Amino acid sequence: MSFSIQAFDRTRHQRAGFACGQPALDAYLHKQATQDVTRHVAALFVITQNDDSHVLGYYTLSAFTITVHDMAHPLAQPIIRKIPRYPLLPATLIGRLAVDSRMQGQRLGEKLLVDALQRVIHISTQIATLAVVVDAIDERAVAFYEKYGFMPISDHPKRLFLPVASLVRLNSPTFPR
Repeated sequence: MSFSIQAFDRTRHQRAGFACGQPALDAYLHKQATQDVTRHVAALFVITQNDDSHVLGYYTLSAFTITVHDMAHPLAQPIIRKIPRYPLLPATLIGRLAVDSRMQGQRLGEKLLVDALQRVIHISTQIATLAVVVDAIDERAVAFYEKYGFMPISDHPKRLFLPVASLVRLNSPTFPR
């Protein structure tokens, strides 16, 4: 199967049948996403099959800030030691990531995550971003992100981060595609 990930277009992409099994993520796509895109609160990207317009999954990207304290994880220390001690540091937030329940188990979540990280790498050459932050909806989502190297933010067990400097693994043959 061939899939396409693109910026959301409310006139083209059909989201009515989307259901991922998480009511908050379903409601976001059905009721809030268009407003967030219109108001420039979040950029929404959707995955469809071939040229079909039915949304099979989605993620959002937004500007975000974190503190050095947020990145206190031991594995992040080599990167953290090299950054200035500003009160707030630039980051990119993957606020939501969901796959339709009919398509789960087909690695679409991985495809969406890799696409999001590749976009972050690209934008980081034009707008500074130190890390990618995710808000995991549950423990299953935490495990999904940890599999790709995300580390918990102190004081927020379901908020995780990945330093942009470590995203060079995307070019590695060991990173899932």
